[in-house]
Amino acid sequence: MKTQLFKTWLLLGLCFTVTVFSSSAQEAIPLSLEDARSYALEHNRNLKNAGLAIDEAGAMLKETIAQGLPQISATVDYSNFFGSTATLGAMPGMEIEFNPTSNVNVSVGQLIFSGSYIVGIQSARLFKELSETSLEKTEQDIRALVTQAYYLALIARESQNIVAANLENMSELLEKTRAMVDVGVAEELDYDQLTVQASMLADAHRAAGRQLELSKNMLRLQMGMPAGQPIVLINSIEDIMSLSDVSTSLTKTFRIAEHPDYRLVSLQTNLAEKQVKMEQSAYLPSLSGFYNYTEKLLKPEFDITPNHVIGLNLNIPLFSSGVRKARVDQARIRLEIAGNQQELLSQQLLIQEQQLRYNLNNALEQFESQQANLTVARRVFNSFNNKYEQGMVSSLDLITANNNYLQAENSYISAMLQLMEAQLAMEKLLNIL
Repeated sequence: MKTQLFKTWLLLGLCFTVTVFSSSAQEAIPLSLEDARSYALEHNRNLKNAGLAIDEAGAMLKETIAQGLPQISATVDYSNFFGSTATLGAMPGMEIEFNPTSNVNVSVGQLIFSGSYIVGIQSARLFKELSETSLEKTEQDIRALVTQAYYLALIARESQNIVAANLENMSELLEKTRAMVDVGVAEELDYDQLTVQASMLADAHRAAGRQLELSKNMLRLQMGMPAGQPIVLINSIEDIMSLSDVSTSLTKTFRIAEHPDYRLVSLQTNLAEKQVKMEQSAYLPSLSGFYNYTEKLLKPEFDITPNHVIGLNLNIPLFSSGVRKARVDQARIRLEIAGNQQELLSQQLLIQEQQLRYNLNNALEQFESQQANLTVARRVFNSFNNKYEQGMVSSLDLITANNNYLQAENSYISAMLQLMEAQLAMEKLLNIL
């Protein structure tokens, strides 16, 4: 039993070692924001499904058109009566034997007029356009999700860098304090307080590292990238902020007809309108033509069937006990519902535009305010740091100033993220993402 347990643990250890080695052997992929978007548009599963939906809609359109084109079918039959005979009652003693028969029949059918066929083609084309618009909306959603995940990863990395820089400064200050304690200039209590602060910063740095990896995992998920693939973000927050044009987003006119959601609802309303016409077309007659050719391989002795037959088939709906009317009424109700949904979405989008403009203005003001506060907090901390080295303030005062500086850094980072996300939401609404 112990031997088997040892072998199991050894096997698990080897598997873990191979996994770690394989993961570490992978080269890190450098990713800019645009690279991440392009990768997602190529590998995201939801986007692939949206593309397949367009192919399916195209195939449905071809199927609908093909139903109105010539239809050709062929049949071959064989009959054997096993020597059976027929007796004519008026002529006793005269019998007719049934000989085996075999025929080849070729039929050609052509739809000449059908209201439902015409409306069906129009509906199929609308459905294909609906699938294409849905693909465009999915692309926009994927770009927005990848962009947001990239922003979060940048913010996490920036937070980690801030804590790392602060931890490095605290470590240097801790060494200086130790030297000051050794020569009797500072008290042991000052060193202990700074040690606790350094320990807290070290914990915060490790937590920031885990948060960064979590953000990268979210980015990989949105991109459709394998979870174990290392990535390196080559853009910085400064790059993103320099490319952001908040003034353009605030002044650009919102055209509701260009919004993917509104276009989707509009197409659905058009489809509902076509469905009404489809049900109304059930009142119209349909006309089709046919041609049959029969070649007799084994002929009976008495045969008067012609080889060629051509004709027309006119189907005239007369009375359905109100079925057709009920279907038209249902289609009209669905059309009215679709129109109400379109109007509701229009109002929602206009309200959303006002809210997003307000959010973007507010985020810009908060960012500028926190940027100014950070400058003041950094200046205050540097001043306290110099005074501490000169013995003019206590370690507790320095720790308080350092905490205030870190809080200002965190508030600045949060305001920056809020501004970036508000800008992203506005660009998505304006369909310029």
